[in-house]
Amino acid sequence: MIVRLWRHADAAGPVVDASAAATIALVRHGETDWNREGRIQGSTDIPMNETGRGQARATASRLGSAGWDAVVTSPLVRARETAEIIAHGLALPAPQVERDLAERRHGMLEGRTSAERRALEAQAVPIAGLESRVSVVSRAVPSLLRLAARHPGGAVVAVTHGGVIQSVLLHLWERRSLPSGAVANGSVHELLVTGARLQVVRSDADAAAGVADLAEEAPA
Repeated sequence: MIVRLWRHADAAGPVVDASAAATIALVRHGETDWNREGRIQGSTDIPMNETGRGQARATASRLGSAGWDAVVTSPLVRARETAEIIAHGLALPAPQVERDLAERRHGMLEGRTSAERRALEAQAVPIAGLESRVSVVSRAVPSLLRLAARHPGGAVVAVTHGGVIQSVLLHLWERRSLPSGAVANGSVHELLVTGARLQVVRSDADAAAGVADLAEEAPA
């Protein structure tokens, strides 16, 4: 169980009463055809496929035993549709869009396979347009703090992306990388937010995170 105090200089954010901790379940969207092909999506707006819709329904069923108050989503269509399926399965209102939960931008890598990425990196080619993990954390974590402030003592499902979830977990776990596949489509990663303190309660990446520290990133 990891606890980390958020200290980013630009993220003063709202203050949440310590007695009103909020639970936020980060959920990765369901599979897309580009996921299946091993292509990096980033900010490219690729829809879910039928396998992904099945994953979203399975995640909704898995979450159904807890009392959730709301569902929010990244603005990208693969996340929005996942969130809509989950909200329907949990009998909750339509998801609200949280723009700062959008996927990490991958610039010139978008549409390329992981093998093509490795080839570029081996040639030390500068990756134009690649958003740093620091940038992702600097927008995603304050968004989660604001979400917790709006739902003190509540529980919210936040549907987002592999790059965002990886970045947040790496920040909290103080790691450099996660094994490939640690943040799978439809996976759930539960945080407890108290004030500016984020705590990993449970994560589908837990088992994989203990295996290796030097694996490649999964396509977003």
